[in-house]
Amino acid sequence: MHRETWIFGYGSLIWRPAFRFEQMAPGYILGWARRFWQGSIDHRGVPGAPGRVVTLIPEPGARCWGMGYRVAGADLDDVLRMLDHREKGGYLRCDMPLTLADDMESCATRTAVVYMATPDNPDYLGPAPLPVIAAQVLASHGPSGSNVEYVLRLAEALAAMNADDEHVSELARLLRAQDRGASPRSSAPDRGPHLAEALSPPR
Repeated sequence: MHRETWIFGYGSLIWRPAFRFEQMAPGYILGWARRFWQGSIDHRGVPGAPGRVVTLIPEPGARCWGMGYRVAGADLDDVLRMLDHREKGGYLRCDMPLTLADDMESCATRTAVVYMATPDNPDYLGPAPLPVIAAQVLASHGPSGSNVEYVLRLAEALAAMNADDEHVSELARLLRAQDRGASPRSSAPDRGPHLAEALSPPR
């Protein structure tokens, strides 16, 4: 008998899981913060011109919201094989305590598989000022689409969950301001129209 297995997504897995699951629910992990510090040369950039995608960094007291997916035992091997390939650009599997939104009052946690890129992988880019990150995102495009789309869809997905992430929302604000040719101070966040469809389980 397979134990219950959850996968926690905090980047593109929030809006595009693309694998079979039995249940999806918003949740968070404690002590980790989401940052656009990982280079992407296979999805949102190319070799020599990497995009920037999210990974996790340790931060005491931080709460990183994302989406949890419960995977059936019969599907687990196939799902992990697919995710290992999808996240091959510097990400490793880790087990972390996940709290679902419905379990916040009881503080109950369950173990979830999380893909994280650590500083020792060859595509790691590390910290940079947000305007510098925004400029790199604006210039980056890869096989999975534009880097701008990645940032904005992540910001939209988090907004749909009422999840606050200043790093993501500020970067999205800078990108929208550039797109409008306006000052970043005058821009206001938008919410995309496709979240309900994007968060639906795959058929």
